[in-house]
Amino acid sequence: MADTSEQDERRRRLAAWQASGRTLWRNSADRSVGERLAALADDASSVYDLDEWTDVYGGGVVADLESKVAALLGFPAAAFFPTGTMAQQVALRCWAGRTGNATVALHPLAHPEVHEGGALSAVSGLRTIHPTSEPRLPTADEIHATDEPFGTLMLELPLRDAGYVLPTWDELVAVVAAARERDVVVHFDGARLWECVTHFGRPLEEIAGLADSVYVSFYKSLDGLSGAMLVGPSAMVEEARVWRHRYGGQVFQQYPAALSALLGLERELPRLPSYVAHARVVAAALADAFAEPAGAGADASPPPWFRVHPRQPHTHQFQVWLPYDARVLSEAAVRQAEETGVTLFRRWFDSGAGPPGVAMTEVTVGSAGLEWTADDVRQALREFLARVETERTRADGPAD
Repeated sequence: MADTSEQDERRRRLAAWQASGRTLWRNSADRSVGERLAALADDASSVYDLDEWTDVYGGGVVADLESKVAALLGFPAAAFFPTGTMAQQVALRCWAGRTGNATVALHPLAHPEVHEGGALSAVSGLRTIHPTSEPRLPTADEIHATDEPFGTLMLELPLRDAGYVLPTWDELVAVVAAARERDVVVHFDGARLWECVTHFGRPLEEIAGLADSVYVSFYKSLDGLSGAMLVGPSAMVEEARVWRHRYGGQVFQQYPAALSALLGLERELPRLPSYVAHARVVAAALADAFAEPAGAGADASPPPWFRVHPRQPHTHQFQVWLPYDARVLSEAAVRQAEETGVTLFRRWFDSGAGPPGVAMTEVTVGSAGLEWTADDVRQALREFLARVETERTRADGPAD
């Protein structure tokens, strides 16, 4: 359980973000329980007949959601899971049984390697190898050059921890073809597949159709409560349902999550291309503003270096890196929200494997961010950097 100080800081951040009149993104998890329930009750009837009986271990609205997503992604079958972690582990386990090879090739920054506590090996008995350690997805040449057999290639689209990066369409097609030449199954970790359409210039069905199976999330981009979907061949999905039960994912009732997913498909999915386009405006404005020399009377100098990555975002999310302590940057960000009603950045994190004193934040552009002009971004950044100077002085203490 988080200590009291951490809980207090979280409440402070949530209050500041919610009270902000201007923000790039409003996360549904930042809202109160009452607000979230009221919004679902008000809106759900637009996507489902609320006089229908509730789901019980599937069926009802859950089955309707499964049919909708299977058709949307061009697959014959789909199974709803309470979490993407479970859906993906089950998918890879099913493919290992079918191929007779329990080795999965994936990127070392992929979600199962970084955020799942070693579950692929500890729970599912799978082994992982890495065709590349470069901060991008593997190339076709790297797949060909992998010097041991593997049964499944898992590609995370986009690769979140490398900066929400994607290959080009031709590169993706070539990687899949290279896997096929090795008689390898291809699985897409498509938690954020929904927002890849703009970068690839292809419809969702065509993107998903490159793979043998795909997992998608409903809360990361579509503003759902929770839940994930695994799509694939009918026989594989039926086996996945068996494993879902064994993993404890056969939930009695899931209608709130399913209803919020349907709402996300109706409301957020069509708007994602506009978010991606505007994220490129925001990223360019940030890069320009970071590089501006300090003018006369400026409250703060520009940082000695910065990184907006990717410089042109591949999705509606990207990274910003600065050479300051994460605590200083997080405090400056929340103070800006409290004092000006503008949330430019949210939380900052230490670089981890990098040198001390380097921090990174993830920027998401959603519907609220569409109101921002490039000038708004530049002005907000100047105000943020002024508070960074104040917090750095405070953290360093008085000069001798």
